[in-house]
Amino acid sequence: MEILPKTLGTRPRLAVEVRAEGVIAARAEDAAALLTSVARVDLATGALAPGLKPGNLVDKTCVSLAVRKALDAVSGRGSDRAERGTGRLRDVTLVVPDSAVRVLFLDFDQLPAKVAEALPLVRFRLKKLLPFDADDAMVSYQVMSSEKGTVRLLAVAMPKAVLEEYEAMVLAAGYLPGAVLPSTLATLAGLDESPSPALVVNAGLGSVTTAIVQAGVLLLHRSVDMGVGANGSAHVELVDSAIPLVDRESSVQEWAQQEPLGAAGWGEFDASPAMQPSSAMESAAVREMEAHAAAREVAQAVSVAAAYFEDSLQSSPDQLLVAGTLGAETLSAVIEENGLEGLRVREIVDAGMMEAGAVSASVPRGWLAGVRGALRN
Repeated sequence: MEILPKTLGTRPRLAVEVRAEGVIAARAEDAAALLTSVARVDLATGALAPGLKPGNLVDKTCVSLAVRKALDAVSGRGSDRAERGTGRLRDVTLVVPDSAVRVLFLDFDQLPAKVAEALPLVRFRLKKLLPFDADDAMVSYQVMSSEKGTVRLLAVAMPKAVLEEYEAMVLAAGYLPGAVLPSTLATLAGLDESPSPALVVNAGLGSVTTAIVQAGVLLLHRSVDMGVGANGSAHVELVDSAIPLVDRESSVQEWAQQEPLGAAGWGEFDASPAMQPSSAMESAAVREMEAHAAAREVAQAVSVAAAYFEDSLQSSPDQLLVAGTLGAETLSAVIEENGLEGLRVREIVDAGMMEAGAVSASVPRGWLAGVRGALRN
């Protein structure tokens, strides 16, 4: 199963993304990815708990039904899921949460051109870098650059058991997972390969990923996963991948030392559901504190990525491209409240990327960035 956007050739014309907040599905008729139909189905709190350990689908029935409902809405009648007379399931591209994968940059002096020969070397290098068994993981890679005796590539790894969970979810919904992409990499596949660098944030419930891409080359992929342990304490894990900076003596040294906010600081991400407070008042107070903490975490992630942007590209970002469920309006307010200035915030998906009437108020544009990128070849 491929898990990188540019190694896939022609992908299915249906795509579905699953997030802790809900499921979003979309259809496009060709590789230009003009969205002709979209659908959103919300998930019950705690039904999906993205992470690197099996058990992401806490409520398998709930999530599979939501996937089926969303895909049926964009693909036609439910009875059309199997092609007439063949019984063959329709292929879809599945977009999974960033929390369920690891994205890393690797450097090699040289690397065989054939994937069959290169992949074992990539897997060997990942052994000491992954918090799970690299030998029992689905691994894919893409060469970012090859110059000056260095081959730099982007590697994506996903625990096999976790991937099988998500694939089984799609099969249970009556569809076939023809390709699998991480959320932010799928989002970036929808961007034009402009020579101007772009700063992107993909934020939602429990996680935020920032990325910098220039001319189709990924320079930074930085994820912060936030969860709640069984004892109710917050856990935060930072997964940081970046191409080396031009000036290593710059203020990026401060950037590298920054820790994510959170009650527990560094720690293993635990996606177990939160313990419920004993009263409605306590519950409301906890939710308010969690919302403020999440807002600070998102603002911190944007600040760190903007500093990396400035130090590595010798210019300040003038805009922030938004994907995910937080939305551009909310994100703009968050970064303004946290003292960040000079960034124009806009959604990645604009009106020109959708047929008239394809999107309603129930399907915010931020939700569509992942599926739209997954549909674009």
